[in-house]
Amino acid sequence: MGTIYQSIEILSKEKGIDPQIVIDAVKDAMLVAARKHFHTLEDMVADFNDQTGALEIFGVKKVVDTVLDPVKEISLIDARRIDPAVEVESEMRFPKPTDALGRISAQTAKQVILQKVREAERETIFSEYSGRVGELVNCSVKRIEGQDLVVDLGKTEARLPKKEQSKLENFSVGDRVRCVIKSVEKAGKNAGVIVSRGAPELVMRLFEQEVPEIYDNTVVIRGCAREAGERTKIAVISRDRDVDSVGACVGMKGMRVQSIIRELRGEKIDIIEFSEDPVVFATHALSPAKISRVSIVNGPEKHMEVIVDDTQLSLAIGKKGQNVRLAAKLLAWKIDIKSEEEKRQEVESAMSALVPTGAPVSVLIDHGLAEDIAEKLIEAGVGTVEKLGSMTPEELEAIPAIEPGIVEKILVSVNSYYSQFETPAETTEMPEEPGEASAPETVEAAAQEPVETAEAAGVEAASEPAAAPAGDFTGSKKEFDTIKNSEEVS
Repeated sequence: MGTIYQSIEILSKEKGIDPQIVIDAVKDAMLVAARKHFHTLEDMVADFNDQTGALEIFGVKKVVDTVLDPVKEISLIDARRIDPAVEVESEMRFPKPTDALGRISAQTAKQVILQKVREAERETIFSEYSGRVGELVNCSVKRIEGQDLVVDLGKTEARLPKKEQSKLENFSVGDRVRCVIKSVEKAGKNAGVIVSRGAPELVMRLFEQEVPEIYDNTVVIRGCAREAGERTKIAVISRDRDVDSVGACVGMKGMRVQSIIRELRGEKIDIIEFSEDPVVFATHALSPAKISRVSIVNGPEKHMEVIVDDTQLSLAIGKKGQNVRLAAKLLAWKIDIKSEEEKRQEVESAMSALVPTGAPVSVLIDHGLAEDIAEKLIEAGVGTVEKLGSMTPEELEAIPAIEPGIVEKILVSVNSYYSQFETPAETTEMPEEPGEASAPETVEAAAQEPVETAEAAGVEAASEPAAAPAGDFTGSKKEFDTIKNSEEVS
């Protein structure tokens, strides 16, 4: 008995499971083997003999007055011949010879035991690790299976699939590695613990370890978007006015963020100041590009349009669209980026669609043009408002009977005609931003020298003053008119 129990205890400790589960598994395995060997349907039980330590198999029969099923029942008379004290409805055990169980039965028992132990092990792993998803763990590479890595967590093994690895990293057997627990599966092909080096949670956990302000909840991480091996954008906000959230994450001379970059093998990190205002947040998230203005296209559907200077378009979009893709993921908004030129052409095409083509010159009579002047223009071959609008004052004066004073009246009528098609929304959408004369130099410098390090990107995002003007362009027409009037007065 001691030997069997010793073996069970060793197995239980190795697999980290309850010894009773292994004992039950051994009993079940012996019963399966016995049924297969004896070819019987009778009820059976397995039990350990406390004196000998042997595992015994018993056939079980119920004591009844009248036997209906001889396989499972025994009459009271027959039962009392064996045990005079037996009563009706009680059970009697009949020992089965375990020596008779052959090699095949032993193999069957072994398979059942292994299966039961494996199931118990999976259950133990699931219950222990299912509540630790997203936690940072230290592990070592145990072996390489194809493109996947199997790592040792101490109590169990975990799988690091190819899709959860960073493009910048290569590991060998024995390497120490820090991962986050991605998921825990109880059954199926990927049963067990799955860890990741490519999840955004890894960057967040590393910042929590490296930045004391995040650990004590003074600075809070509000979002993280990552393309493993290339670039990460992480949004932070401070709960304390005196603590700069971006500066705390960057650290003195970038020491804090540099240690995280080394852990991620040189992956670029942008640290961004979070804002509840999506417009302000968008201007921060699209750094290092300078944003001209942001307008909300559809609030409920989270769709915004960002206008940038023509020279900033490629920087805002990023390599293969990475910058805007990460920004959109971080904001959880759909972002359309357009250059000033694209927006201007869009507005012009929208205007031309609103204005009817081929309108006769006679329609200008309703806008202050004298009838005789309209007739003279028609006689001179100027039959449409479009043609008249495209003519210069010199070309108009060349027409007989059209004097300089009349040219001015014609222009007023044409402007009056076109102004009826303008809408307040378009005027509000496209205000000119003052004080942008020096922008080309800054843009040129940014284009030549893109942000390469995390702290540069982070500090630039934090100190960028673009947030204030961006808000002006999402206001109502009344607000814009107030600003415009104040500028004209000054």
